[in-house]
Amino acid sequence: MDLKQLRAFVTVAETGSVTRASGLLNLVQPAVSRQLRLLEDDLGTELFDRGRHGMQLTPAGKTMLEYARRILNEVVRAKAEIRPTEGPVAGIVSIGLLASTSDLLATMLAAEVARRHPGIRLRLTIGYAGHLQDWLEAGDLDAALLYGRKEIPALRIRELLEESLWVVAPPSAALSHDRPLTLARVAREPFILPAAPQGLRATIEHAAAEAGVDLRVFAETNALGVQRDLVAQGHGWTILPAVGVTREVEQGLLSAAPLASPGLKRTIVLAAPSSRQATPPVRCVTGVLVDCVKATFDQHRWSDARWLG
Repeated sequence: MDLKQLRAFVTVAETGSVTRASGLLNLVQPAVSRQLRLLEDDLGTELFDRGRHGMQLTPAGKTMLEYARRILNEVVRAKAEIRPTEGPVAGIVSIGLLASTSDLLATMLAAEVARRHPGIRLRLTIGYAGHLQDWLEAGDLDAALLYGRKEIPALRIRELLEESLWVVAPPSAALSHDRPLTLARVAREPFILPAAPQGLRATIEHAAAEAGVDLRVFAETNALGVQRDLVAQGHGWTILPAVGVTREVEQGLLSAAPLASPGLKRTIVLAAPSSRQATPPVRCVTGVLVDCVKATFDQHRWSDARWLG
């Protein structure tokens, strides 16, 4: 097994075609096919079903694809860390953003990285904190925004800011930032929540248990956009970070209000794997990411938050 075989395998898997892969790899088709056969011979199993519908991954191929991508990413990271530091920083950096922060940060981060470090190629992944943490620990991400103060042995954590969670309802509810609601009042409404076992779901359910109230769950979803749409269409209420609904509230698509004291808060942190040293490109991009978070806070675009970083 060598890197040529892995690159050929990943490219064919992503394009679904030896023909398209050969064009991307600048190799003739027989050479690509030979690399695949050598890899399959080495592993002792077929990685593709070769049929009329193109190259379809077998179960073994799907498993191998995860490892192959990880190996190739580690090679890129190693080159970036070992190469001489003269000249502009270059490399691929994979960053994870929380779904509730992506509208606020993704475009700004991409633009700032392109402006400050044009040699760096940025990969952005959006997801809930639980998924991002799994991808960090698996080595698929270089760094990510997560939430929570607890120490995680596999990760290096830097606290950035604390944000409030707000009650979110349809416009007809006419919620307002100057009229906090108790959880007991909120619990009268049907609820739309993130699918378990997401951290936000656990936080909300723990608060409800502490208050001695039961939430009537109408629907669960792992997509923030779907969650907001269901609320906007009047199917129920939810609890989300204020920053995740600021635009929709300003546009009149949703209404929102803080929870009455003591309320609900969560801490946004920058997390990176503790098992490996950050490469120069990763350090550059995480520095830009922190600057972007601080800029949105200074510009009062991060609603109901307190800076910790």
